Amino acid sequence: MVAQRMVDVNGIRLEIAEQGEGPLVVLLHGFPESWHSWHRQFGPLADAGFRVVAPNQRGYGRSHRPEAVDAYSVLHLVGDVVGLIQELGERQAYVVGHDWGAVIAWHTALLRPDLVLGVAGLSVPPPFRGAHPPLAVTRERFGGRFYWNYFERPGVADAEFDADIRTTLRKFLYSASATASPAGEIMQPLVPSGRGWLAAMEDPEVLPDWLTEEHLDALTESFAGGFTGPLNWYRNLDRNWELTAPWHNAVVTPPALYVYGDRDLVPAFPGAAELIAQLPDVMPNLVREPLELPACGHWTQQERPDEVNAALVDFLTTLAKTANATATATAGERTIG
Repeated sequence: MVAQRMVDVNGIRLEIAEQGEGPLVVLLHGFPESWHSWHRQFGPLADAGFRVVAPNQRGYGRSHRPEAVDAYSVLHLVGDVVGLIQELGERQAYVVGHDWGAVIAWHTALLRPDLVLGVAGLSVPPPFRGAHPPLAVTRERFGGRFYWNYFERPGVADAEFDADIRTTLRKFLYSASATASPAGEIMQPLVPSGRGWLAAMEDPEVLPDWLTEEHLDALTESFAGGFTGPLNWYRNLDRNWELTAPWHNAVVTPPALYVYGDRDLVPAFPGAAELIAQLPDVMPNLVREPLELPACGHWTQQERPDEVNAALVDFLTTLAKTANATATATAGERTIG
């Protein structure tokens, strides 16, 4: 049974959902989502012997929503994960993320590999810092129409999305799913000039099979405080580029798993396909080839829960068994010594 509570972490309050006992697995949601995006993962992971915890990250749900834009930098967000692991009484954890949650999971493994027993990312591949600030790059390449640049304008996307939260979320979830692209076309994340982004999105008459009214209800309720906090994550993209300069050309070293859908808009970003193809060569502890899920859009763990659960359970249980065997062998050596 999933339980919810508030915890004090990194100087703020976070709302968390948790289930199970065993090694800690932290699940990090993306945009525009909440802890509830993992509702199909809690049972299988808990049944596999793990303590599963999914926070509403800062700016989301009932978690704290700092007013300052720069309070949503990647260092703050990684700090929240580090603080959460410690607040839960653990020294280390497995960290799994989707979309923006994957960005934070990868960066937690990059910046604090001592805390991460294994890391899995869904949709967004591992971070390799580019040569130039990302918002400047997309502004020049797409004439300011790329959604990151639309999001960076203070108050603009906030007002559009806040006007009808349920419709906003319904359009987002449908438009970025495989259901909206049955022939394999991938939605391009460009905002029409002089119009909001929602104007370009279809509003489905019937929800896809993987999205229920109950889930949409829960997600809508979690955005009652508006979209500004979540949008502030995007407004830090160039700041994050500056802050992570010391890790330029660094790679994620903990054991890693990457899963993505063949109809996801993120792997279709310019240069993403080439990066994914290179991952086995540049990721020292990638446990297998990147796992591409057929007929799967952006909402990986919701559109393909069975495949994602199987991949995560295999990844996590294999690592946990290895860790237990190592710990047993080390204890035996100490006893003999």
